[in-house]
Amino acid sequence: MEVNYKDIKIIGFDADDTLWVNETYFREAEEEVGRLLSHYETPNKIDQELFMMEIKNLPTYGYGVKGFILSMIEMAIELSNGTVSNKIIAKMLDIGKDMINKPIELLDGVEQVLKALSKDYRLIVATKGDLLDQERKLEKSGLLQYFHHIEVLSEKQEANYQKLLKHLDIKPSEFLMIGNSLKSDILPLVNIGAKAIHVPFHTTWQHEVVNNKEINGAEYITVESLNEILNFFDLNK
Repeated sequence: MEVNYKDIKIIGFDADDTLWVNETYFREAEEEVGRLLSHYETPNKIDQELFMMEIKNLPTYGYGVKGFILSMIEMAIELSNGTVSNKIIAKMLDIGKDMINKPIELLDGVEQVLKALSKDYRLIVATKGDLLDQERKLEKSGLLQYFHHIEVLSEKQEANYQKLLKHLDIKPSEFLMIGNSLKSDILPLVNIGAKAIHVPFHTTWQHEVVNNKEINGAEYITVESLNEILNFFDLNK
């Protein structure tokens, strides 16, 4: 596929699992919850129940650690028929607080890529999740200096991106999005006429998985690491 980014004015980056590690911590938390509730059900069943509770609660809590914590507790109450102990609930709260307070682990090449691209392009963050948590992570990351704008979206669907591009006062053809999720970072942009580069992360939340029918011949670039992105640009030295 021919790559042509000559019209690009603004480059957007997803945050979680594109700039830094995130999903890994959710998987670790789920394993810990499975151990806490092991006398009620099998780990696989607990995983399934937690996922269903998260999806059920998305319209109420949105994305992020806080919604995850509340869904953990609600799932535990239902799974135990209301007999789960205060001690276990307290441990779940501690799991959530530990997730929020994790140090930021930048992925390979992140700062190198941002530093290079920021010389020639306006860079923005377009992410979803809890506003306070995402602001905290960006502050701790040391990357804020590279971004002209931070957008925390309630959802990453075509309408959300169209509204963002209108706010940025650019055409879809002038925008490039870089992210790890085909469902959230790539396909919606391609569908509205923007460009997108997919940088897969080794762990994907079940809710973000797409099938071949959903991809439906969408044109985008996939790279193995962020560093490869620089190969597509004729950057000023």
